[in-house]
Amino acid sequence: MNRRELIRAVAAHTAQDAKHVESVLSGVTDVITAVVAKGEAVTIQGFAKFAKVERAARMGRNPRTGESIRIKASKRVRVSPMKAFKDTVMSPSQAPRLGSGVYPTSLELLAKQAAGRRAAASTAKATTGTKKAAGREAGARKAPAKRVAAKKAVKTVVKKAARGTARPATKQAAKRTVAAKRTVAAKRTVAAKRTVAAKRTVAAKRTVAAKRTVAAKRTTTKAPAKRTAKRTARR
Repeated sequence: MNRRELIRAVAAHTAQDAKHVESVLSGVTDVITAVVAKGEAVTIQGFAKFAKVERAARMGRNPRTGESIRIKASKRVRVSPMKAFKDTVMSPSQAPRLGSGVYPTSLELLAKQAAGRRAAASTAKATTGTKKAAGREAGARKAPAKRVAAKKAVKTVVKKAARGTARPATKQAAKRTVAAKRTVAAKRTVAAKRTVAAKRTVAAKRTVAAKRTVAAKRTTTKAPAKRTAKRTARR
């Protein structure tokens, strides 16, 4: 089995697209190779262990001549199958069973699987489209309700704002009325005081005029009396 046959067999066994299987297989081999190259071992339980082994310099013998020779230090890759893999391979009855047409891979099986995947994708798209349509209808139904609620909220805010504006206006009008009343009362008080003062002034003037008139009359009466007294004395 080569790489291409392995990819087809895995695709048929897992009912996956061959391209997807190839991508995954390439990713697995790339990761294993990169990690082992750094000197770290990669162990896949139940399958195998991949590691890079370093061997130190040592002495050995030439198999032809039997002479002692020095073997240089070296590095090599070791792939060790795990015990479970060995046991399963040695006992075919314990090996996983592959479905019909997996290996050798049947092209008809791959075609059927591809058709099934396309049908499933179409069904999923139809279901998604139905859900989206239902969601749009629900959204369309909810939209008028949301608009009504928004309008109500706006009206409520406007009413509250009007109330809040009316109250200060009423208070200001009341304050202005009180101030106007106080101003009128003050003006009336001042006018009343002025009227009283004017009356008092007029009365005082009349009193003074009357006193002056009385004094003038007395003076006039005394003058003829004095004249009469003088005439009598002369006689």
